[in-house]
Amino acid sequence: MASGLLGQAALVGATTTTVYTVPASTLGVLNINIVNRDTVNTASVRVALTTATSTDDPRDVEYIEYGAEIPAKGVLERTGIALDATKNIVVYDAQGTCSVSVYGLEQSA
Repeated sequence: MASGLLGQAALVGATTTTVYTVPASTLGVLNINIVNRDTVNTASVRVALTTATSTDDPRDVEYIEYGAEIPAKGVLERTGIALDATKNIVVYDAQGTCSVSVYGLEQSA
């Protein structure tokens, strides 16, 4: 099974992006790192852990961050997230100035 860097994305403004999906028959223990590349402005982001059917429009219950503000050149990190097979990490950036990295471990379920 894979370990280390599992997914990355440079986010587009006002767009929901699936950064990583746990493979079938697999469990993932994951960390999410979001960096605001803007040198002046704060970024507003949302992070959701979704089912396969809701990646473009996460349900309210799926959000773990909503409207979180990341200062210029700042970082938001969430660690130790355990996800079942086919779950997604979905991120939204209102400004389009953030990059996301998902890293961790995958193992057979």
